[in-house]
Amino acid sequence: MAPHAEVDAGLANGGGQANGNGVAAAVAAPTVAPTTVSPIFKVNSPNVVYTDDEIRSKYVYRTTEVTTAEDGSLIATPRETVYDFKVDRKLPKLGVMLVGWGGNNGSTITAGIIANRRGLVWETRNGKQEANYYGSVIMGSTIKLGTDAKTHKDINIPFHSVLPMVHPNDIVIGGWDISGLNLADAMDRAQVLEPSLKALVRKEMASMKPLPSIYYPDFIAANQEDRADNILPGNKACWEHVEEIRKNIRDFKAANGLDKVIVLWTANTERYASIIEGVNDTADNLLNAIKNGHEEVSPSTVFAVSSILEGVPFINGSPQNTFVPGCIELAERHGAFIGGDDFKSGQTKMKSALVDFLINAGIKLTSIASYNHLGNNDGKNLSSQRQFRSKEISKSNVVDDMVEANTVLYKPGEHPDHIVVIKYVPAVGDSKRAMDEYHGEIFLGGHQTIS
Repeated sequence: MAPHAEVDAGLANGGGQANGNGVAAAVAAPTVAPTTVSPIFKVNSPNVVYTDDEIRSKYVYRTTEVTTAEDGSLIATPRETVYDFKVDRKLPKLGVMLVGWGGNNGSTITAGIIANRRGLVWETRNGKQEANYYGSVIMGSTIKLGTDAKTHKDINIPFHSVLPMVHPNDIVIGGWDISGLNLADAMDRAQVLEPSLKALVRKEMASMKPLPSIYYPDFIAANQEDRADNILPGNKACWEHVEEIRKNIRDFKAANGLDKVIVLWTANTERYASIIEGVNDTADNLLNAIKNGHEEVSPSTVFAVSSILEGVPFINGSPQNTFVPGCIELAERHGAFIGGDDFKSGQTKMKSALVDFLINAGIKLTSIASYNHLGNNDGKNLSSQRQFRSKEISKSNVVDDMVEANTVLYKPGEHPDHIVVIKYVPAVGDSKRAMDEYHGEIFLGGHQTIS
């Protein structure tokens, strides 16, 4: 049996208040003392221990190690790793800082949290609409806990009840943006929400203004230049940017009385950064590249490095290669959490599920054609070829693992034809259109097409 590996799975809750100045501009939850949350169930197992402060559990992770014998046959050997999980029961206050706070994602989620926190109801052309968290895995889905001992029926509970877990209403939100619009004006620019809802949250959002961000023109489309009126001095990576971002995080944490902060990239898609030996291939080289102002260090990598050094998790919501090898090594060195390579919640997520289903059903996909058009600023940025290429790679890569895993259907090097098209059509605004066609070979030379 392998040695124990301890995983700290402490989860955070929000709270705090904004102090009203530019440094700590935030949507703040009412100030509350940290609470101890009792789950709606308790695990009756010698592997789970409850205390007032935490839940500790042991979990045996079973895998199979495969070796090749001299005669070419495969030898499968079961392996076990025991993990010790620790989950905090006392929920600290949590802040989330969004890079690109004034964009469509940032302004909409900010308005949504305010609407849910205040229990708002507003008029639409279809009648009254109440605030909700539909579309959230945590808040809108359930999970099977087990089977009732008497009736043998499944017992399902809300996902957010499985463990002490953050409630979105309690999160304090702040962040950065290259555009200096306050969040109310940014919400108008995004053209996502109903006018009646915007009117209800406008006053609160008008008091929120993003912190100045970093702007390296070579990494995002030239058509974004007219938005860049809220930027830190310098147009390429430098150590002053790292220090300023770290200071912003510390100031936000102190001003809002927070225990934990998460940084989330929700800004525009960048072009891919070239991986260059001596520049971003190791942690030390990457740090030196930032200090020396190397032009191949992206803004998102600078934010990731700043978060790692400041000891806060960094999550990337865009498809560029933020986590260059040196960034990953730096995170490992500091025991920091980094993750994410795009918000895959629409067409790309559907593609992941459908390709997995079809290939596992023994259907040989021979082509996948994906077409998109959208009119928001994300579409405008992606109309530039280098930024589109980052998105194209993200949408294409979801097929690779499934094709590689099926050596019955696909010979080495064989791959379905896969094309991705994204067009900027201003008239459709934030209402994205996505169309796909899957073409595959079935029994005895037959074909199947799904559109």
